[in-house]
This record gives sequence, structure tokens and C-alpha cells, in this order.
Amino acid sequence: MNDFTTEVLEAMIDPVTGEIIDQKVLAERLLAQAKEQGVSLVGPGGLLSQLTKSVLETALEAELTEHLGHDHGQTPIAANMRNGTRSKTVLTEIGPVEIEVPRDRDGSFEPVIVPKRKRRLDGIDEIVLSLSARGLTTGEVAAHFEEVYGARASKDTISKITSEGRR
Repeated sequence: MNDFTTEVLEAMIDPVTGEIIDQKVLAERLLAQAKEQGVSLVGPGGLLSQLTKSVLETALEAELTEHLGHDHGQTPIAANMRNGTRSKTVLTEIGPVEIEVPRDRDGSFEPVIVPKRKRRLDGIDEIVLSLSARGLTTGEVAAHFEEVYGARASKDTISKITSEGRR
């Protein structure tokens, strides 16, 4: 995590009371802080991308902790333990986001939030199906993703998503 993302996570909890801050107040603080630091709202490295990365990585770490039965840094209960991370780029509703997926030694960890071998989060499929239902061709949907999200999606990928969605 970078300094901005760490500050974002710390901003979610009131340092005095320890209570979670109201979402609207939090959003206003985050936007003001991003503006001060010259961080854009959207696009690669933007606030939404950083928040998405942080939420996905935190959820993946929680899943691995549950799988292993111990927190990071604690003595392992069994022979299986954490074994670093691997980079993975996933396509989200806000565009591509590069995340670090934690691994375990024996390879038995099967993440739920970002499954192995899956590069698109479920919301993307819904967007593709919606655009297709509105009459856009696979080429137009692919162009839309490039223009709006900065993500390349081939016509074959779009076609596969629409075929799976019709089942």
C-alpha cells in the first residue's frame, strides 16, 4: 500500500473515539485530501482505483487468514503458511486495478472475492450484458470499455460474456 491508501484507511476510524466515521464525512475528507495531493478521482492511480485495490487486498488477506486459521505474523497452526503474494490485474467497473494476491505454501488457498484464474469481477459481466441488451455490437462494447474505463476487452471476450449471460 502507498502512503495515500494508508491515510485513507486510517481516515475511516476516528482516532479519538475509535468509531467508524460517517460515510459522507469520510467521502468529503477523502476527496479533499486527494485534491490536496493532486490525486485524480478516476483513472490509473486515481482515488477510486486505490480504494478498490485496498478493499480487495484487505478482503483477500482476511480470506487467507480464515483459510490458514491464524493472523499474519502469528505462529502457524499447521505446516501450511503464507507464502508472499503475486500481482494480478483485474478488470473492475472503474477500470483495471493491479492487486497483490496472497499465497499459501501448499497452494490450497482458493480466494472467493477474486477467484484463481479470473480476471474480471462480476460487475463487469453485468455492464457488458446491459450494453449488449441495449443493442450495442461487441465492437461497440469493446470501444466503450476502452474509452470509459481505459481497459482493453477483445470482441471475443465480449462475445463470451454475452453468450454465458444468455444461458
